[in-house]
Amino acid sequence: MKELDDTTTSYAILSHHWGPGPEEVNYEEMVGLMKMEEGEREEVKQRHGYQKIVKSCEQTVKDGYKWLWIDTCCIDKRSSAELSEAINSMYRWYQNAQICYAYLNDVSESTFPRRKDDNKFNESNGWPEWFVRGWTLQELIAPKEVKFFNKGWAPIGNKRRLATTLQVITGIPREVLTSGMVGKRLSVAQIMSWAAERKTTRVEDRAYSLIGLFGVNMPMLYGEGRKAFRRLQLEIIRESSDHSTFAW
Repeated sequence: MKELDDTTTSYAILSHHWGPGPEEVNYEEMVGLMKMEEGEREEVKQRHGYQKIVKSCEQTVKDGYKWLWIDTCCIDKRSSAELSEAINSMYRWYQNAQICYAYLNDVSESTFPRRKDDNKFNESNGWPEWFVRGWTLQELIAPKEVKFFNKGWAPIGNKRRLATTLQVITGIPREVLTSGMVGKRLSVAQIMSWAAERKTTRVEDRAYSLIGLFGVNMPMLYGEGRKAFRRLQLEIIRESSDHSTFAW
């Protein structure tokens, strides 16, 4: 394994909706893949999560990059210190990536969905599941370039060209989508509103997934439940005179 500086290395990064636990390939499995018994190794390679890694790597090479970062297999979650560092650095890692691949695993069509479809996406407000997950909010905003892929890994558009549609889906202003948050007069309440309808598996992640958007840092304390959001509010207040956070 090799550790690189995200400010001097050209790399791609993946954004995706995690599948059920057994479907993804974690750090320990990825590192130990070649040491596994053949049967165990083949089981890992058959997982949907492994195929995501392979396809992401293929796209990275195609785009001329040597390095790719994927959250499922690049963070050793057995280490609470590494996990905390990763979560506090996540926004910066997406921001510094040359390109972000957004994988929409529930879109089979060859074009990006332009209209709300409550029948097809009935559990995600009529849009692909990726758009209602908590962590993907910063993964949409932070990168300079986001390229969307459908279930079969065919490209279906990018953030800049789809900005008007993405504004309709997410409520994020077009100018934020095309040129980032720097220099924009955005209230805390406005940023919070972008996350209001999003979901996370762990309740604490509703707060942890927002720390990069607000430019704050805080330790991860899984098990604290809703207290995580109160701690986030306190950190925001320390950094900003905007008290619209109390609206949430």
